[in-house]
Amino acid sequence: MFTYLVVIIGLALVFDYINGFHDAANSIATVVSTKVLTPLQAVVWAAFFNFLAYFIFDHGVAETVSQIVYPEFVTLNVLFAGILAAILWNLLTWWLGIPSSSSHTLIGGFGGAAIAHAYALAPATAWAFGK
Repeated sequence: MFTYLVVIIGLALVFDYINGFHDAANSIATVVSTKVLTPLQAVVWAAFFNFLAYFIFDHGVAETVSQIVYPEFVTLNVLFAGILAAILWNLLTWWLGIPSSSSHTLIGGFGGAAIAHAYALAPATAWAFGK
């Protein structure tokens, strides 16, 4: 169980790395293409303000997601499947040059894994998520 948790944490770090190169171009493309900033300046600028944003802005999206998730559907298998799906989708869209959001991909991966898990637990009541 502990080893599985370590693997999931490792996958989360891999997702974070992929998220960096997958979404980095979206955040700096305009200022680089218009030659307002050099690529190095744009990367430093984006990194600085992404770091600063953590301390300035609220964590509303994370709080909202945490309030709508049913804890009984959050298992290590759901986390593993959701992160793995997000990694694979990010790599596919990056390889094909399709613009997509890594955050939306992660939420979609978790949602799909949770629905599959709920269906596997109780097929007749899988869509009745009420408690």
